[in-house]
Amino acid sequence: MTVESTAPRTPRRGGGGKAGTSRRAAAPKKSTEPELVQLLTPEGKRVKNAEYDKYVADITPEQLRGLYRDMVLTRRFDAEATSLQRQGELGLWASLLGQEAAQIGSGRALRDDDYVFPTYREHGVAWCRGVPPENLLGMFRGVNNGGWDPNSNNFQLYTIVIGSQTLHATGYAMGIAKDGADSAVIAYFGDGASSQGDVAESFTFSAVYNAPVVFFCQNNQWAISEPTEKQTRVPLYQRAQGYGFPGVRVDGNDVLACLAVTKWALERARNGEGPTLVEAYTYRMGAHTTSDDPTRYRLDDERVAWEAKDPILRLRAYLESLKGSGVSGSNHPEEGFFAELEAESEALGRRVREAVRGMPDPDRFAIFENAYADGHSLVDEERAQFAAYQASFTEAEGV
Repeated sequence: MTVESTAPRTPRRGGGGKAGTSRRAAAPKKSTEPELVQLLTPEGKRVKNAEYDKYVADITPEQLRGLYRDMVLTRRFDAEATSLQRQGELGLWASLLGQEAAQIGSGRALRDDDYVFPTYREHGVAWCRGVPPENLLGMFRGVNNGGWDPNSNNFQLYTIVIGSQTLHATGYAMGIAKDGADSAVIAYFGDGASSQGDVAESFTFSAVYNAPVVFFCQNNQWAISEPTEKQTRVPLYQRAQGYGFPGVRVDGNDVLACLAVTKWALERARNGEGPTLVEAYTYRMGAHTTSDDPTRYRLDDERVAWEAKDPILRLRAYLESLKGSGVSGSNHPEEGFFAELEAESEALGRRVREAVRGMPDPDRFAIFENAYADGHSLVDEERAQFAAYQASFTEAEGV
């Protein structure tokens, strides 16, 4: 498959009418099968791509199984978190169901010294960065404000404010460029965030200062209840040309293509060639969050069509096609691998559930800490009032 051109297109003039008769230009129709970078078809067949094959040319069957394992375990964790929320153990959960390939492919393209700025759905990227899955759940349970040290894994805390992390990523990238580092930065956001002013500002600054940053947009086609065509007239990746840097659309359900394209974009950043916009064209198979009901705004037929493009089933089909193919290392007993992975998946689910239920309640007075660097008399007064309020319950119980 090839990348759709980002060059401006000359409008066609309508013919057949009377001279001087003007015609109103029709709005472009949304393509149902957009051109994108694809290395694995939905059926799991490997296809060649002259530009991007080299970025996955040395991948081994063992590494392919690793990508498959990453996606399966990420989906299992995500499903357990959804169940925990439904059972009242979490206040909210934002599922990544259907977006595993985009996150695992891009996440595995990163080096340890690269820095990641996520939104609140990048559970697969967190997995790739070594953040324990249960640590992601503290904020959603309400016991902490994040749950991990960003600098331990070069993975920033989840950002709830839509699009603001792209500015943080751009500033960080500008900083490491001035320091002379050859590492890169990647900022994740969704199609809904692409309409935010923060993202536009990030594009401007990163282009002007040639910042080593990759903007990775997971276009799951629904900004909560708004479809992409309600936000943009052109494919999202084409926006990059207006800022003077490349944009590319990749099959977001193809883990190999996501891996290859992200490696290419990161290589550009490290070589001093500036930012890149990657649009991973994928689909949110579940709800926006557990507080959302997608049946109210999208057709079930659409979801069913995308389930046929499932990223995990796609890679499994490819793995099974390698068995006995003569490819070096491909004679691993696949059925044994799949069975072992299923057992590992169930163990992960149990571990996450036990960890969440065992999380201690937060210190009630922690909300008053770090409000001001040097303290504040008003905060001291509020703390004292809150302490008296809490004590009133103890006194009432003693009566």
